[in-house]
Amino acid sequence: MKLTLYYAPMTCALVPYVTLTEAGAEFEVQNVNTRSGGNRTPEFLALNPKHKVPVLLIDGEPLTENVAIQIWIARRFPAARLLPAEPGAEIKAISLMAWCASAIHPHLTPNARPQNYCDLPGSEESVKRAANKLLNEDFTLADALLAGREWFFEHFTAPDAYFFWCFRRAISFKVDVSGFRNCVAHFEHMRERPSVKKVLAYEKQVQDAFARAA
Repeated sequence: MKLTLYYAPMTCALVPYVTLTEAGAEFEVQNVNTRSGGNRTPEFLALNPKHKVPVLLIDGEPLTENVAIQIWIARRFPAARLLPAEPGAEIKAISLMAWCASAIHPHLTPNARPQNYCDLPGSEESVKRAANKLLNEDFTLADALLAGREWFFEHFTAPDAYFFWCFRRAISFKVDVSGFRNCVAHFEHMRERPSVKKVLAYEKQVQDAFARAA
C-alpha cells in the first residue's frame, strides 16, 4: 500500500502527519504551497476540487476531510490505538474530532481571512473579535474536558492531534489563551511527543524552502 500525504505548513495537514507518524506508517509527503496557489492547480484540483489540504492518497485514491482521514488511519493501524477501543468512547472521540472540524476550525479561519466573512470596508477587526469570542467559548469547553487529564481519553488518541493543531493555530494568531491552563498543559504535552517534534521540524524546512523559492 502506498500512502502520500499532501501537506502545507501551518495548515491542519499537520494532524494526519502526526497520526501517520504515531501509527508507524510509511508515507510520502507532497508539499503544497498554498500561498502561491499550489492548491488551485489543475493537478491538485483533480485530487481535491475543494482546493484544501490535507489529502491522503491511498494507492492512488484520494481521501479528503480530516475526520475521515483520521478514522481511516485508526482503522488501518489499530495497534497504534488512535481511537479508544471501547465503542462508546470511540464515538465520543469521533464526536470530538467533528467538533474540531465543524466549530473550532471555522472559528479560527476569520483570523486569517476575515474578508471571507464580511466584505464591508474596515470590518476585518470586528470579524476577528466575533470569531475569537466563539473561540473562547470553544476553549472554555475544552479546558473543562481536560481538567485533571493529560489527554482527552485514557491515552493519546487522534482527537489530541486535531485539538493540538487548533490550539497552536490560535496561538499563532495571537489569541489570548493564557486563561485556559488545561489546554495549555495539553499543548505542552503534545509538543513533547516525537511525532509532533518531527512534523514541526519538517514544517520549518518546508517554510524555508518556500521562502527561498519566492
